[in-house]
Amino acid sequence: MDTWILRLLLFFICGTSGYFLMNGMSPGMGLWGFAGGLLLSALVLQMEDRLRNVPFKNLLGSFIGLILGVIFANLISNAFSPFLLNEQETALPFLGLLYGVCGYTGLRIGLKKGEEFHLPGWKTASKDSPGNGITKILDTSVIIDGRIADIAETGFMEGPLLIPQFVLSELQHIADSHDPIKRTRGKRGLEILHHIQKQIDVDVRIVDTDYPSVKEVDAKLIELAKEVNGKIVTNDSNLNKVAGLQGVEVLNINALANSLKPVVLPGEEINAKIVKEGKEMGQGVAYLDDGTMIVVDNGKRQIGKNIDVVVTSVLQTPAGRMIFARMKEEGSREPRTKDYYYPLDSEF
Repeated sequence: MDTWILRLLLFFICGTSGYFLMNGMSPGMGLWGFAGGLLLSALVLQMEDRLRNVPFKNLLGSFIGLILGVIFANLISNAFSPFLLNEQETALPFLGLLYGVCGYTGLRIGLKKGEEFHLPGWKTASKDSPGNGITKILDTSVIIDGRIADIAETGFMEGPLLIPQFVLSELQHIADSHDPIKRTRGKRGLEILHHIQKQIDVDVRIVDTDYPSVKEVDAKLIELAKEVNGKIVTNDSNLNKVAGLQGVEVLNINALANSLKPVVLPGEEINAKIVKEGKEMGQGVAYLDDGTMIVVDNGKRQIGKNIDVVVTSVLQTPAGRMIFARMKEEGSREPRTKDYYYPLDSEF
């Protein structure tokens, strides 16, 4: 509420000042001055929204660059001052062009070089400190997946999270789809982003960088990662492979999830609930809490029951880890083993 009051006050001050200023300079032009004041206040508010997500050290770099640019322009103008005194008609346009070009160049260079500032105690003053990690770029699939929000909340995801505008546009397009499933996925992705932005210790930045000559979103992500020297966070295996071929580092959420699954060794006991029949005769299938499938020999007759099983072997497949076990009550009886590749869960 206080923000809206301040904004309305800004519109009032700018509009009123513009009215009296133009009316004093040229009677009858007050309304034009009022409109100009309102336009100026709108531009100021737009600038405020743009600068809100810019780190302080980038703003400091921009300010220093602007000052240096103006100083450089002043030196050049002093060198040409004898010629400018004789050419009054071209002096003002020349100075305007000189100061504008030098000031803008200095501001842009300062904005870029601000990332390299290292000041004592900077870590406590900015969450984008050098020790806070490399920039992570989120793709559409990992946002819709949702697990990135939980990972960021735990503090393991160090460094700023970059959300390109073209990824937001893709999410919005999915959310506006006529397909109810796609629409739900798109809305979920937008909600996940909103949840991440509300986390205090997570630096989320929306960037407008785009590559009009590149059509595919995945290709744009790779180009952006190269430009900012960042890493792409995804669960898309195809993007993972393509980015790897082009030398861009990728953090795959699925690979992280697989690496966090508990290690189970042959001979260990597990309590599991048999939920369905396996493919081979007499087999039962159970699952760990993390989704790892357990194939229990002679477990078919125990469907719907929680039983203790003993791990006989562990198989690592491209889709994840599979555990083979036998019922504990069978004692030391030798379990049946197969040398063939066991099918994935989707084949049952």
